[in-house]
Amino acid sequence: MAGLRVQTLIFVLIAAFATVDRTFVEANFDKNMIITWGKEHMNMTGDNLRLVLDKSAGSAIRSKLAHLFGSVQMLIKLVPGNSAGTVAAYYLSSTGSTHDEIDFEFLGNETGQPYTIHTNLFAQGKGNREQQFKPWFNPTTGFHNYTIHWNPSEIVWFVDGTPIRVFRNYEKEGIAFPNKQGMKVFSSLWNADDWATQGGRVKTNWTLAPFVAEGRRYLARACQWQGPVSIKQCADPTVRTNWWTSPSFSQLTPTQLTKMKKIQDGFMIYDYCKDTNRFNGVMPLECSKKQF
Repeated sequence: MAGLRVQTLIFVLIAAFATVDRTFVEANFDKNMIITWGKEHMNMTGDNLRLVLDKSAGSAIRSKLAHLFGSVQMLIKLVPGNSAGTVAAYYLSSTGSTHDEIDFEFLGNETGQPYTIHTNLFAQGKGNREQQFKPWFNPTTGFHNYTIHWNPSEIVWFVDGTPIRVFRNYEKEGIAFPNKQGMKVFSSLWNADDWATQGGRVKTNWTLAPFVAEGRRYLARACQWQGPVSIKQCADPTVRTNWWTSPSFSQLTPTQLTKMKKIQDGFMIYDYCKDTNRFNGVMPLECSKKQF
């Protein structure tokens, strides 16, 4: 454990250049999000979001702004009861064949079985970096905070303020890292019973529809992406404007590192870096690197 303390991550909270007008996004869905599909299956009012899925359609939203680095959070309450086959998603993504993406996806369950918290990362179009966890709480009876923190040095996935995963920037060693494309924030509820629950063996029970997931207090403390010129601006830790009001840096404390280790030891159910069969023994290069 002492080694973890020595390796405490320093998170430089980057700031935007003065030309960025406003990048502290208020917790207001209908003001900051647009509907991408399923207009008749959702509701956005103030800081409340209701996503609905039935056999005819699901629903999805995305942010109006794209960001490059920062912290994005949302409180989410997942579909209760038998949610097998459904997926509630909350993620950042750019567009195109070489897109970047940082994922939280919540894979539905049979009644009495736990959800799967599915995390993944795409850099320049390459994904296959999944880690999955069973929740240590009931994600359907109340709202829980899911935060993605993304800076030039690392990406951290948080649940209720506790880090569960870190992906560090080893770009200098030939490992792609998402740091050149602005990403918008997406949230959706959709049917994926071909793979979501027990590898697709358990299908969606449409007699239980409609399925409903809820969100609250979407908040982005992030640099606004304004094209390639934004890369240097958003990564400059010496430039601070009104978009970030917290201290100039934060860090994962020894307590946070201890909690993350316990969650990974006790609740992680899949780690791509341990799946030697999948990669025929030739593991992704980042699997040999220290992440925390």
